[in-house]
Amino acid sequence: MPQFTATLQSKLQRYLKYSDPQVKIINYRGSKFFVDGEVKQSGEFVIADVPISVYGAISMAGGTTDKGDSNHIVLNRQGKSYKLGIQSLNQMGLSANQIYLQDGDAIHVNSQSRNKVYVLGEFGKIEPVAIPEQGLSLAHVLGESNGLNSNTANAAKVYIVRDNPKYQYTNIYYVDMQSITSFALASRFDMQANDILYVDPTGLARWNRIISAILPSTSAINVISGI
Repeated sequence: MPQFTATLQSKLQRYLKYSDPQVKIINYRGSKFFVDGEVKQSGEFVIADVPISVYGAISMAGGTTDKGDSNHIVLNRQGKSYKLGIQSLNQMGLSANQIYLQDGDAIHVNSQSRNKVYVLGEFGKIEPVAIPEQGLSLAHVLGESNGLNSNTANAAKVYIVRDNPKYQYTNIYYVDMQSITSFALASRFDMQANDILYVDPTGLARWNRIISAILPSTSAINVISGI
C-alpha cells in the first residue's frame, strides 16, 4: 500500500503542484484462505474489507482446540511452508498479528501431541513431557520428571538425543549433572520436539539388574536338577 501510494504520487506530480493521494482498499472479497488442523471450525474463509492476520484467521476458525499448539503453526504460501510460533516470532521481534494473509494462503495448527520430549532411563517419573507455548528447558524437563532417581541414576551421564533429518544425522548432547554449574546450563538449554532425554544407571544398579535377571534362571535350573 505505501509503495503504491508513493508511485501514484510521483505520477501525479507531473500534473499537480501539490499531490497528496489517499489510497484505500475497499474490497478484498476476491481473496480466500484456508485454515485446518487443531481448530474448532476448519475450512475456507474470505478476506473481507480489512486485512487478516494469522491470529485473526485462527479466530475466524473458532480458535484452537484444547489439543491445538499455537506455538507450532504452519503457514503455506505459494508452495513454501513457514513455521510460526510465539517463541520464534518473538526472537525476530515480530508477532503473528503482524503477518497478514494473502490469497491462497493455508494455515495449519499442529497438535500438542506432536511436540513432546521423551524421557527414558533413571528418572523419578518416566513419561513424555509436552512443550508449552513459551518453550521448555532441560531444567523444566528434569523438574517435570521428578528429577533423577537418587538410588539408581548416574548423574554424570545425562544425554539429550536429537534427530536431525535435514542433514541425516543425530546430535547427542552430554551433560554432567554432578556439577552445580550444570544446573545453570540446564535452565538455558532449550529442548525441541521429539528430543529424547536419557540418564544412565549407575554401575551398581546395572549389576543388580543383571543379577536379578540371572537368579530366576538359576533357581529354575536347581529345581529341574532336584527333579
